[in-house]
Amino acid sequence: MRRVLRAPLTLLLVALAAFPAAAATPAGPTAARVARDVRAHEDARARVEELREADAPPGEVRDAERHREDIRSRLWDVLWAVEHALGDPVAVDPAGRAGHCPLGPPSTPAPVPGEDPSWTVPTTGYRLTAGYAERGRHWKHRHTGQDFAVGPGTPVRAVGPGTVRVTTCGDGFGNQVLVRHRDGYFTQYAHLSRIDVRKGQKVRAGQLLGLSGATGNVTGPHLHFEVRITPYIGSAVPPLPWLARKGVHPEQ
Repeated sequence: MRRVLRAPLTLLLVALAAFPAAAATPAGPTAARVARDVRAHEDARARVEELREADAPPGEVRDAERHREDIRSRLWDVLWAVEHALGDPVAVDPAGRAGHCPLGPPSTPAPVPGEDPSWTVPTTGYRLTAGYAERGRHWKHRHTGQDFAVGPGTPVRAVGPGTVRVTTCGDGFGNQVLVRHRDGYFTQYAHLSRIDVRKGQKVRAGQLLGLSGATGNVTGPHLHFEVRITPYIGSAVPPLPWLARKGVHPEQ
């Protein structure tokens, strides 16, 4: 992905400099632009799936997929620049080396006991609490993911196969892992007490990523699970419908 600061974006970054690094959230004109691109990306993704289901000519599918990727690339560039300027650890320290994050031994690709899933829920023994886009006093804007209430130390697992993109700590999400999946989306697992994978590691569905906890901006132990178009805040999409497209339906 390109890492280019364009002139209009530079002006926006000056205006954003007053926002605290812990928030690391796009605001003002940037937020509106990002929201439009997120919607456009999801519309383009739906169009690609529609064409594939209709057995459209390969060239038409490729053009639609290229359009989706162009939107993702534009969104990625804008958010990387904003998050880097705001000091988001995901943009400035994705391997977590500067934050001295609590690391456990690297996990091995063992499946969930009794299962061999292509996709799975991110934890067990949970209760679904705060959902996507909910408002509340704990969030500066709307909630960006789905919370799974679990006790501290509960295993947190990759929902599907992919590559670990981020293992970091030090902001409102506390200790966190982001995994990039084959469809290009990222899943985030936040507020962990311990991280058991490393940046660049390939993981399977059900593989241990870490243990749940209460690090970062929380009122109690839980897993914050998020699905993003890019690794960065601002590109989240509704996580439960995304999981449903993978055949995963967390119990309410």
